[in-house]
Amino acid sequence: MIKMFSFMVVFLVLKLSLVLCSSIDTRCFWRLKNKKYWDGDKDIDCLFLIYTKFGHVKNEQFSGNLDKRLTTKNIHLILTLYFALEEINMNPHILPNISLLVKIECSLLDDWRINSLSSKREEYIPNYYCINQRRYLIVLTGPMWLSSVILGPLLYISKRPELFYGPFHPLLNSQELFPYLYQMASKDTSLAGAMVSLVVHLSWNWVGAIVSDDDPGYQFILELRREMQRNHVCLAFVSIINNDEKLFLKSSNIYYNQITMSSAKVVIIYGDKDSHLQLNFRLWNLINIQRIWVTTSQWDMIINDGKFLLTSFYGTLTFSHHYSELSGFKTFIQTAHPSNYSNEISLARLWWMYFNCSLSSFNCKNLHNCSTKKLLNWLFKHHFEMSLSSTSHDLYNSVYAVAHALQQMLLQQAESWQMDNGKEWEFDSWQMVSFLKNTHFKNPIGEKVNLNHEEELDIEYDIHHTIDFLPNLGLKVKIGTFSKNLPHGQQLYMLKEMIEWNTDHRQSPTSICSTPCSPGFRKSPQQGKPICCFDCIPCPESEISNMTNMDQCIKCLDDQYANPGRTHCLKKVISFLAYEDPLGMSLAILALCFTALTALVLGIFLKHQETPTVKANNRSLSYVLLTSLIFCFLCSLLYIGYPNIATCRMQQTIFAVVFTVAASTVLAKTIIVVLAFKVTNPSRKMRWLLVSGAPKFIIPLCTMIQVILCGIWLITSPPFVDADGHVEEGHVLIICNKGSILAFYFVLGYLGFIATGSFILAFLARNLPDTFNEAKYLTFSMLVFCSVWVTFLPVYHSTKGKSMAAVEVFCILASSAGLLLCIFAPKCFIILLRPDKNYFQKFQNMHSKMKNIH
Repeated sequence: MIKMFSFMVVFLVLKLSLVLCSSIDTRCFWRLKNKKYWDGDKDIDCLFLIYTKFGHVKNEQFSGNLDKRLTTKNIHLILTLYFALEEINMNPHILPNISLLVKIECSLLDDWRINSLSSKREEYIPNYYCINQRRYLIVLTGPMWLSSVILGPLLYISKRPELFYGPFHPLLNSQELFPYLYQMASKDTSLAGAMVSLVVHLSWNWVGAIVSDDDPGYQFILELRREMQRNHVCLAFVSIINNDEKLFLKSSNIYYNQITMSSAKVVIIYGDKDSHLQLNFRLWNLINIQRIWVTTSQWDMIINDGKFLLTSFYGTLTFSHHYSELSGFKTFIQTAHPSNYSNEISLARLWWMYFNCSLSSFNCKNLHNCSTKKLLNWLFKHHFEMSLSSTSHDLYNSVYAVAHALQQMLLQQAESWQMDNGKEWEFDSWQMVSFLKNTHFKNPIGEKVNLNHEEELDIEYDIHHTIDFLPNLGLKVKIGTFSKNLPHGQQLYMLKEMIEWNTDHRQSPTSICSTPCSPGFRKSPQQGKPICCFDCIPCPESEISNMTNMDQCIKCLDDQYANPGRTHCLKKVISFLAYEDPLGMSLAILALCFTALTALVLGIFLKHQETPTVKANNRSLSYVLLTSLIFCFLCSLLYIGYPNIATCRMQQTIFAVVFTVAASTVLAKTIIVVLAFKVTNPSRKMRWLLVSGAPKFIIPLCTMIQVILCGIWLITSPPFVDADGHVEEGHVLIICNKGSILAFYFVLGYLGFIATGSFILAFLARNLPDTFNEAKYLTFSMLVFCSVWVTFLPVYHSTKGKSMAAVEVFCILASSAGLLLCIFAPKCFIILLRPDKNYFQKFQNMHSKMKNIH
């Protein structure tokens, strides 16, 4: 009794709810209106079953889905389908007297999830035919690949071909799983190359990538890495979005940190937009991650409240297959009206559901408060496109593929047609398989369509830039194209003036790992990091880098040098100790002055040759010494001026010989002084040495040894003209290379040996008594001579450039001047200024002693 009472209560409650429902809405349609609209560009799977009828018949099957919520994308696809069907049916050259018709079924995935396809399997894909049952020619599936995967085995049983008009998917390309399925979209074989070309063109080299966890995603990453390595672009990170819901939720924070913690401002997106990858971006859309997205056209989606799925301050760059505009399609969309494709009951249902029109309770066809203006407002509200998308274009081509395949089949098998009451042409759809496989044609706009994807096709992409222009209003502009078949370097064509980056001066945002190395610097890789991460170090001396981000500096030629900024090479200036230089001119004047002074001294000595001062210490040796000093001063001029082979060889030999003569003359004078003043009681042998003038032979003997040394030097490794571009920056120094350094030091050492001997002897005789004893002068002169040349060695080796020649000239002049002034200045002083000292009282004794020497 209690159970019966409970049942009656439940029945009355249900009855009351029906009464309330009927009071709210008309009883024409037993379905409560869903106030929640599909916002944005969500895709819903749609199944288009193509069949034929004789004559020109209008499609009237739009009513099948009017009780379901369709998005703007699906309605756009349906209108594209009708546009293609009307073109074909009105074209007398394709299927004359035969009309292609379609039955539309959408949201099948939802039905299959609920009913497992058990309730409508026979209606969609029967494996038998009743007498009055319609036989479908072919099935068009898409845009979601999952519906084709579920539908494929059922179509295989019924041997009915299938055309997939969605984006190309490798899984559907398997002949083992889907032998009768053909994909209209072409493979994205050059998409990775196109994206990398764009990245390189915009000077980006630090890029992230987000792909779905499936075979297409992995294949794309492999191609992307290969193209990036070829173009010196680096992957900052790779996020592979897991398709497993539990793993996706666990890794969501990891995905977020990868993109936010990376310095890469550009992110490439590739994958199935119906996977968890889309959910990932819907979550990020709320956070508003500011990145530059580079992706395919299917990700150019609008979600809730008119916002783009990929929101960015800088916008989104999308790649889509290039399609020409269809003539008349825009007009067709603008004039499309549901009444053209549905009966009155269906039209009433559509307007009641979408536009809140009221219906008469007595007549379900009478509509109130409805107008065409509401329809147009609805279309604009939902951002209805007036041009073809990639998917709608593939659907358009698939309808033409069916028409061309059917025409080829009818031409070859005209006798096998079956006509039903002259209204409907029916044939076995299995026969379409072989014709579809080899179908290739040109559509009405001249594009080549080929269902055989094994053949190489002309791949061309359009590049669009989508940006939020105003709230709930986006701006999508074509900014370039990419054509694989053009020569390398011309494949990418960009219109930079069409890009609005929302930055000052329209400059492109940067996405680099390291700041580019400016000219004058080279890249130094950072250990453990990609090649795009580097440090900038300046180029070394004599090397330049005249471009940005050079791996190695370029060495300048020998006759060039690097400017201070190390950006370009400059021609080196020829440098040598010239007479025009202030230093060279000063040294030359000084040499000439000392030469003139020495000649003057020699003239004085010749004029006063009979005076005691001149006669003392051997008059002839004084003449030889003064003459040798004249040549010493003059030989310094060989070091000034542009060097040549002759001057280079004369420099060292003349210098060595004349200085040897001068030094040996001083040595001879010193020996004579020692013999004359040291020996008080000379023996017969000592007296013979003084009388015979044997000390004078020291000069030719020492000179001959020096000449032999110089001869050996000239024969074995003589001096030569050399150009040194490394001594002084910006200059090519023309110098006389010594040839054999060992020979040079032998010659210089021998000269030093003679000078040292003279100095020692003169030093020992410095305190000998006599008025005209010049031992002190000889000692001091040799001290100056030796000091100059001892100082010369370190100074000479520490100087560079033409200063080396100047130092050598200065040492020649200084040492020669030391001999001249120290020996002859006191004598000239006595001769010219103190002639009274020339007649000393003890001169007679001195004269008689010195007479024996002469």
